[in-house]
Amino acid sequence: MLPSSALRDAQPRAFWLDDPFAPAAAEPLVDDQRADLAVVGGGYTGLWTALRAKERYPGLDIVVLEASTCGHAASGRNGGFCDSSLTHGFRNGQARWPEELPTLERLGEENLDAIGATIAQYGIDCGWERTGELTVATAPHELADLAEEAEARQALGHHVKLLDAVEVRAEVDSPTYLGALADHSGTALVEPARLVWGLRQACLDLGVRIFEHSPVTGLRGDLLRTATGSIRADRIALATNAFPSLLRRLRLYTVPVYDLVLMTEPLSADQLRSIGWQGRQGVGDASNLFHYYRLTRDNRILWGGYTPLYYFGSRIDPALEQRDGIHELLARHFFATFPQLEGLRFTHRWGGVIDTSTRFCAFFGTASEGRIAYALGYTGLGVAATRFGADVMLDLLYGEKTERTELRMVRERPLPFPPEPVRSAGIHLTRWSMAHADSHAGHRNLWLRTLDRLGLGFDF
Repeated sequence: MLPSSALRDAQPRAFWLDDPFAPAAAEPLVDDQRADLAVVGGGYTGLWTALRAKERYPGLDIVVLEASTCGHAASGRNGGFCDSSLTHGFRNGQARWPEELPTLERLGEENLDAIGATIAQYGIDCGWERTGELTVATAPHELADLAEEAEARQALGHHVKLLDAVEVRAEVDSPTYLGALADHSGTALVEPARLVWGLRQACLDLGVRIFEHSPVTGLRGDLLRTATGSIRADRIALATNAFPSLLRRLRLYTVPVYDLVLMTEPLSADQLRSIGWQGRQGVGDASNLFHYYRLTRDNRILWGGYTPLYYFGSRIDPALEQRDGIHELLARHFFATFPQLEGLRFTHRWGGVIDTSTRFCAFFGTASEGRIAYALGYTGLGVAATRFGADVMLDLLYGEKTERTELRMVRERPLPFPPEPVRSAGIHLTRWSMAHADSHAGHRNLWLRTLDRLGLGFDF
């Protein structure tokens, strides 16, 4: 089957948001109000901040301002990989904060456990599955890299195992697999939009006021303005992530990148048997330009990644969320990975913007003498890390000295991206170099080696 045939009936919208259980939108802000804490952004970071604030400081009057509806962007349309890593993977943490890595890994595990406990406490129906993840090698040079990572992680007490080709194909059967690193507990899978909606409802039940369709048009001191009202707040948490920050000085610290995704129709029992996957693990391949994929509760396969797209001037535009050529490329890769599923069709195709920073993971800070806090730069691995980011912001806003605030990872900021046109040229050269490394036995050219020495780069 040609990729275009498999995509013929695919709806151009995010599968997770195409859900009859989506809540009705809250009313917009229409007057001038006050709050103890105002949160800008109704995705994971904003909702976790509001919820954790109510749990930590129950007496606070909290408002969330959302430009559209809660979860309409990255939080509601991602792959649903809830990973314990706070550093966008073990290797990034090892390279940047080796002395803190045991603490960071422990805090990440505790954070993931706490998310599972919150889902149970508030009865959130979001398909939470603590399945673990397979990182699969599809090229010979990736096997040595996975073996090195397995040894380092086992030394820290991680429950990981190196699998050979026979062992990994017994878990998930693809002729492309040469081996894998199996992480049995560090990843859970969720239905992203339903997690957002569950956090939103938990916030409402605790008395948080949420205003949707209320984009903030200005921030001055303690005053947030929208087109139809304002909030004056003692403290403000900014949770806009990939979208331009209300603090202009932060805008060079992240760039927006488009990630494209496909969703298949449900697999039949025979189709599912043909690929195994009884453990329902999340899967990602070990290349620089990687795919990620997982099963849904009704046994569809979500398939995404590989071709992140940056547009000159950090352009964000809904028109960029559908790319026929990229979706067809993803479909070709899908059937190369699972040729036994020939004839399967895709029901949904979508894309959306995430952000990245030069250190590949979230960073944090304050402004206005500590009355404003921010967390951004999750680089596509924020489903779990946003809860940690929320607690960091609350620590900073309320002057609490914690294990989190003592971390160098929390205290330091990344270097900014250069202005255009250097920014665009550097990003595209980096992406080309990473693709070149994938096709040349992992060899990193002079550009990538230079970025490595400087501790810079652009992670996909």
